[in-house]
Order: sequence, then structure tokens, then C-alpha cells
Amino acid sequence: MTSTISATLEQTQAQINPDQQEVAAGRERENLEGWIPSLATDEEVYVALEKAFDYRGDITLTKKDGSKLEGYLYDRQAGKTLADSYVKLMPTAAAAKAGERVKIKVAYSEIAAIVFTGSDRAAGKRFEDWVKNYMEKKAAGEKNIQIEPEKLD
Repeated sequence: MTSTISATLEQTQAQINPDQQEVAAGRERENLEGWIPSLATDEEVYVALEKAFDYRGDITLTKKDGSKLEGYLYDRQAGKTLADSYVKLMPTAAAAKAGERVKIKVAYSEIAAIVFTGSDRAAGKRFEDWVKNYMEKKAAGEKNIQIEPEKLD
């Protein structure tokens, strides 16, 4: 039985040509750097925090008690109400206590303001541009072409 499944799987994989598969265009990203969204309604809070989750830079949250948290929003859970919903934030090195790795969970209902304070690390960078650059180097005869990350600020 297992060999039959393996043979069927191999046959199916051999028939798939990735160059012929449908390719969906990516979505355009908004430039959110420096944006301070209005949080007047529950809907605005949900939308702003969803955009903050997609953002690849740091944000600053001001809580209703006046305290501020700066860091990278790496997770969120939207519930039925703002009190049931939360975000998880990794504070910046400057915001975290020295030597301590802290992850903070904040209910949507505790958030008074959001500011997109950090730069979006991936803004203007597309995989298609990297592939084009790679192919140009390859066509020019370069050897050992590698993915090289850009230096961060």
C-alpha cells in the first residue's frame, strides 16, 4: 500500500511543471512609515492593527494608561471584541530591559494610539528584482552568485 502511494505521489510530482502553474501577483504595499492611524472606532482599531502586523518595521503603541511600548508586532489574534483581541510585541533592544528577552501581550482594548515609527525593512524590495539581478549576473558569467542581505541601519 505504501509503495503504491509513493509511486502515485512521485508520478503526480513529475507531472507538475512550476513554470506552468498559475502565478498570482503580489499585492502592493502601502507606505506606512510615520503613519498615525485614527482609532476612533473598533473597525479602525482592527484595520490599523492588521496593517501593523503586515508592517516589517517597528511600531509604537500608546496604551490608555499613558505608557508606551516600542517594538515589532509579530502576532495578533482578532476576537469578537477589542477586549478578546490582542497583539504580541517584541520590544526594541532600547525598550527592553538589558539582557532580558521580553515578549509583551496587549489587548486591543488597552491601545490608545499606534505610530508606525520604524522603517519598513522590505519597502521597495521585490523578489522579482532579485531574480532579475541574479539572472543578469549569471548571464554575465559570474560564478558563486549568492543571496546577500543588505546591511541594516
